[in-house]
Amino acid sequence: MAAREPTGKIDIDALAVAEPRQRGVLLAGAPETQWFERKSVRVDAKRLAAALIGMANAEGGMVAVGVSEGRIEGIDGETRKVNRLRRVPVDLIDPPLVLRVEEMPVERSDHTQDHVLVFLVEPSRHAHQRTDEEAFIRAGDSTITLSRTAWQELVYDREADAYEAQPAPVGLEGVDSARVDALRKVIGAEGDDLHVLRARSLVTPDDRLTVAGLLLVGVHPQRFLPQALVRVLRYQADETGVGSRQTMVADGDRRLEGTIPEMIEAAFSLVEEWAPRRRALGVDGKFGPVDVIPREAWMEAIVNAVIHRSYSMAGDHIRVSIFPHRIEVSSPGRFPGLVDPSRPLEIARYARNPRIARVCSDLGFAQELGEGIRRMVGQMRQAGLGDPVYRQTSTSVIVSLDAASRISTTVADRLGRPALDAMALLRSTGPLGTADIADAMGVTRQTALKRLKALEAEGLVMRTGRSPRDPRSTWVIPGA
Repeated sequence: MAAREPTGKIDIDALAVAEPRQRGVLLAGAPETQWFERKSVRVDAKRLAAALIGMANAEGGMVAVGVSEGRIEGIDGETRKVNRLRRVPVDLIDPPLVLRVEEMPVERSDHTQDHVLVFLVEPSRHAHQRTDEEAFIRAGDSTITLSRTAWQELVYDREADAYEAQPAPVGLEGVDSARVDALRKVIGAEGDDLHVLRARSLVTPDDRLTVAGLLLVGVHPQRFLPQALVRVLRYQADETGVGSRQTMVADGDRRLEGTIPEMIEAAFSLVEEWAPRRRALGVDGKFGPVDVIPREAWMEAIVNAVIHRSYSMAGDHIRVSIFPHRIEVSSPGRFPGLVDPSRPLEIARYARNPRIARVCSDLGFAQELGEGIRRMVGQMRQAGLGDPVYRQTSTSVIVSLDAASRISTTVADRLGRPALDAMALLRSTGPLGTADIADAMGVTRQTALKRLKALEAEGLVMRTGRSPRDPRSTWVIPGA
């Protein structure tokens, strides 16, 4: 199974090689993302500090000053203002933020020449706040203010886990040039392998390969980090059993090694092969094998585990356990600080490994920070299943994706299987008219309407349209 298609993102290498006119077009027109934000030259220094802090506390990125409302303002003639903004990382951020600042030539829409001020922020090994003790983190295209509790969690997480940024136990000779080439193409970088590694902070300031670099583009990282593997286990019952009662199937224990992208791809393929299925009504209106657990949900769980696990914990690895009615993913390392794992949608997931997260996003495996859990919850709910259940041990986080329905047994018995099949059809296809549902299920319109009315009475489906007699009305699942 292939990774998701990478989305286009503005990148410092693309800017560096662009002509001034094209550079202006890129800066003014590119969408703001997890890693890119625009600011007017008139920006308040405290607001600029918030943007820089947010990126340093997350996955790094770029802030371009001198761009506003889709056009290049430029900074020429604003020397005093620019000098004040250049001092923001030192004067308004605690601890001071070390970053690169460049004045890049651009062409304005009226074809006059100017410059923009570009701040290049690397993910920091420390937690940063403004000197007035306000703290921020970048999430998606927004900079979010952290509560004091969230700030404490960030300090705990960031200071405890900077392992990915440490020098690897092998030098640059341990890098696979073919893997660096693949990364070079994705991010649009120019220059030699070392330049590509620098572009994603995969080397230390003195150009030594980092742990993150080894895991992402190294030759067989498990030679040096034997704990960095994914183990996939398959059971024939919903409990593992012990001793002679162990329920693991023959050849149901596979260890997947390689770089992080290779392990993710291999895990996708194996879980796709082993995932539990049942016979049900499919998208094409025919009965056949369908996934018990939504594919997108377990894919997110695997990606989150590989990206966010604690790689410093020797002797433990990621486990993907496949049961007939659930899939569990166990990842070494706890949630930061005071996080309550019983409330997954409230977890502000800080990137324990921001360099790994950034490259996995470049390669199309990961979305913006914090999206993984929300996507999992959404996929499970859309399938009519319970939310992912998180539990935390002293050394790990385990997420369980269970096939238990969100519909109570009493309601399911009252509705009957034909009505539930109609609901399953709507989940897989989206909104449909009564006639479409009748055709897909091979029943009369009157029979289909009776089943839909029963679902409507339980609040499980709703009809959209101007009136019950509107011929263009459709049936939908609320919240799907």
